[in-house]
Amino acid sequence: QVQLVESGGGLVQPGGSLTLSCVASGSAFSIYPWTWNRQAPGKQRESVGVIRNDGTTEYRNTVKGRFTISRDSAKNIVYLQMNSLQPEDTAVYYCNRLPFLRNGTEIYWGQGTQVTVSS
Repeated sequence: QVQLVESGGGLVQPGGSLTLSCVASGSAFSIYPWTWNRQAPGKQRESVGVIRNDGTTEYRNTVKGRFTISRDSAKNIVYLQMNSLQPEDTAVYYCNRLPFLRNGTEIYWGQGTQVTVSS
């Protein structure tokens, strides 16, 4: 059974940086693209970006140039380096593979990690 464990969140001032980690256990990690997603209070979960098997990445426009996704397939870890953080980046951040992991008919999400950007 796959488990996703996100960590590295916290409180940071605008303009600051954080690096999030996602450990994926029990998954054929290296054969899938992996994504970071976030959900702000009162909003739907949205995709932040994806890293494919070949290491190429794509990001939503609002984080391009500020966020970087990387992966360590030997350790089954996906990272999200976030720079120049802004209050609108405040959200709970989640990782998942593509296609999304499922628990029965429901999409499986880890517990996420809270990022709060505030002065």
